[in-house]
Amino acid sequence: MRSVPRWALLSSGCAPVLLIAGWIVAALLEGPAYDPVTQTISVLASYGAAGFWVMTAALFALGVCHLLTAWGLRAAAPAGRVALGGGGAAAIAVTLFPAPSSGGSLSHGAVAVVGFVFMAVWPVLAADWDGAAPWGLRPAPALAATAVMVVGAGWFLVEIHRQGAAGVAERLVTCVQSLWPLLVVTSCLRSSDEEGSAT
Repeated sequence: MRSVPRWALLSSGCAPVLLIAGWIVAALLEGPAYDPVTQTISVLASYGAAGFWVMTAALFALGVCHLLTAWGLRAAAPAGRVALGGGGAAAIAVTLFPAPSSGGSLSHGAVAVVGFVFMAVWPVLAADWDGAAPWGLRPAPALAATAVMVVGAGWFLVEIHRQGAAGVAERLVTCVQSLWPLLVVTSCLRSSDEEGSAT
């Protein structure tokens, strides 16, 4: 198994921290007019929002983190690394196509969907289907991670349609998406440490 550099722990660990801190700070700047239960993260990064620059910077940094992690995650299958990198690139692209202050945006929605698809399929594409692998790259956990993301996205679409708790559903999905790379990197480093101590 090819080793994963320890700096990948930093890039993968910063991703969920930056994302969550970004939406918390941006929501605080937005004030009581913003409802995190029913309103999406995109509202915080829309033109004219009080937390526009905070949320935009957080999304950009999230994308950079995913790109760096994809680069360093040498133990993963190449297709998975490309998909994770694609998810990172999509997060950066979302900052170039922010949601309007009111109404929808086809370009913003399209980039967000592409990003979700990349982030949902990368665990399965990165898995080692042939032999022993670190926990995070085994087929069963990878399939479970993808399934959770797909179910979460389905819930998000239902909540958007019924104008319900879309903000909660979106945050759940994005948390899982931003945490999974950290879990994979951690499992790879742990496996590498165990192999090193055994020799």
